[in-house]
Amino acid sequence: MNKVLIIQTAFIGDVILATPLVETIKANYPNCKLDFLVKKGNEDLVNSHPLLSKVYVIDKSRKLNSLFQNIHKIRKEKYDLVINLQRFASSGLIAAFSGGKKIVGFKKNPISFLFNERFEHKIENGQHEVDRNLNLIQSVCKSLIRRPKLYPTNQDFDKVEQYLESPFICLAPASVWKTKQAPIEKWIELIKALSSEFKIYLVGAPSDFNLCQEIIQKSNSSNLVNLCGQLKLMETAALFSKSHRVFVNDSGPLHIASSMNTPVTAFFCSTTPEFGFGPLSDKSEVVEVKNLECRPCGLHGHKTCPKGHFDCGNLLDVKKSNV
Repeated sequence: MNKVLIIQTAFIGDVILATPLVETIKANYPNCKLDFLVKKGNEDLVNSHPLLSKVYVIDKSRKLNSLFQNIHKIRKEKYDLVINLQRFASSGLIAAFSGGKKIVGFKKNPISFLFNERFEHKIENGQHEVDRNLNLIQSVCKSLIRRPKLYPTNQDFDKVEQYLESPFICLAPASVWKTKQAPIEKWIELIKALSSEFKIYLVGAPSDFNLCQEIIQKSNSSNLVNLCGQLKLMETAALFSKSHRVFVNDSGPLHIASSMNTPVTAFFCSTTPEFGFGPLSDKSEVVEVKNLECRPCGLHGHKTCPKGHFDCGNLLDVKKSNV
């Protein structure tokens, strides 16, 4: 193969869990030109990737126009293989009309009937998302690489240099879905259980600032720093790479930690690792409440607990976490 395009236009974690395909294809075909398509906002994750030649960006705020523009650009490249990892129609249309010699993707994509090869994507069988993705190229790659990998730049590492003066731990307390987010009380409990030798950085988006500020105020600890909104995605990856351990929910920061092989503890509330989105760092652990009849209550979580008690979060034993 000489030219390959990978399409993943979903969320931060989905893009990161697609990076093993980049590593695998390049290891099997060193001279292959590899390109990647993401949605606007996620391009920073792959712009500095040394194994990628080009990054396409689809702007979903002007979806139709951006869709046709990208198809026009992609068709000119005449790819040998187009791999569509996303399961929505827009990415399926890009793949189907890419002009690629061979197009592969998942059967769940409504446009997959136009692909050359279609694969099952089963959430319920416990297979990791990385392995589901690798299934798409298993027939053309002899050796497979499972580790997701991001490549922060020197500038990213320079930005976080100021935070590396003492041993530190990172916490990412927020999630878009509230039932995937450990309760504030659990983060406070964790902070009080951590050794005072560690500085603790709370990280997240600007919208997470108030949540983390509340945790800091209620923790009554002097070694906490709120970095929400101060670091870009790849700067966060650079910081994680130097962290003693990272504590996260089932959310994007979990996969950033895996991509840097940082020791990680993941709190799973309403979802479970069996969905295929657990941590992949060499030193990783999952903290969850097992044997709850109502858990899991959905693949993506909810705004509030459907049962009203949120036992999957309130009963987490965060003190047994490794440090």
